[in-house]
Amino acid sequence: MTAPDPKTLAALVIGRHGDGPARAALSRSITLMESTRPDHRVAARELYALLAPHAGGAVRVGISGAPGVGKSTLIEALGTHLTAAGHRVGVLAVDPSSTRTGGSVLGDKTRMPRLSADPNAYIRPSPNAGTLGGVARSTAQAITVLEAAGFDVVIVETVGVGQSETTVASMVDTFLLLALSRTGDQLQGIKKGVVELADVIAVNKADGERLVEAEATARDLAGAVRLVRGKDARMSVLTCSGLTGAGIEELWAAVMAHRTGLTVAGLARKRAGQQVELTWTLVRDELDQRLRNSPHIAAIRDRITQDVAAGRVSSAAAADQLLAAYDSD
Repeated sequence: MTAPDPKTLAALVIGRHGDGPARAALSRSITLMESTRPDHRVAARELYALLAPHAGGAVRVGISGAPGVGKSTLIEALGTHLTAAGHRVGVLAVDPSSTRTGGSVLGDKTRMPRLSADPNAYIRPSPNAGTLGGVARSTAQAITVLEAAGFDVVIVETVGVGQSETTVASMVDTFLLLALSRTGDQLQGIKKGVVELADVIAVNKADGERLVEAEATARDLAGAVRLVRGKDARMSVLTCSGLTGAGIEELWAAVMAHRTGLTVAGLARKRAGQQVELTWTLVRDELDQRLRNSPHIAAIRDRITQDVAAGRVSSAAAADQLLAAYDSD
């Protein structure tokens, strides 16, 4: 199959009509950004260049938390609240994928049935292809596609594990960390890296009998923030419930307060820094693809693999041989 025409896709995406062809073009554009086929990557770069001047106006929010914290339920509650207020909401759900097959569960749409059916919302589950580079490249470019299509709020949900949180935090304006009571998240919040990463912390599932414990957890996390960031630290730590909708309005107000606190100049500097980081991410990702597609590496890959597995060649020596083969290209 030949690569889609970038100019045609860009015209449909920028049209922002919200009809079937435009939404189909939106999906095809993001699929093109995710593709690793050489011809698709060339077309994706052209499409990105066409869409970039029309992007940049959305509120970008990253949301993370441990599995079971209720990210999808919270995003649906927040998304429907925002669309009811007149916003157009795009959701990018970074999904873990198999390093062997590249397949993934991609079940976020099934967990957000109301938001999936909302004409002013768009949910895109995306496999991370087993690499953080895949997350950074395709997700950052997908944000540009959504903004060019007129979505004024873009939510990026991470899988909630490891370095992917840092990767997503580096491409949004505000990073929201969800926590639960009775799970040890109080101690997790004391970890310096987690606290430094988050801009807003919300204790989810604060409803029914869990409300009192959720409020106590929020106080503990607020204390952890002061411990790590000092007395002058300004971070919203609050409670909410994706199930009942309690605290959702206050949560969005906290997100917007953080964004406003960045100031126009501060937000511009942050976005500029993100573009620089994306540049180097694209370089690293392209080098990775070239290594994978190198004919000289392909010629010796099996032999090198067998030699290392059998202990005949050290990993360092094998790496040198592979790099030498790539250089010979």
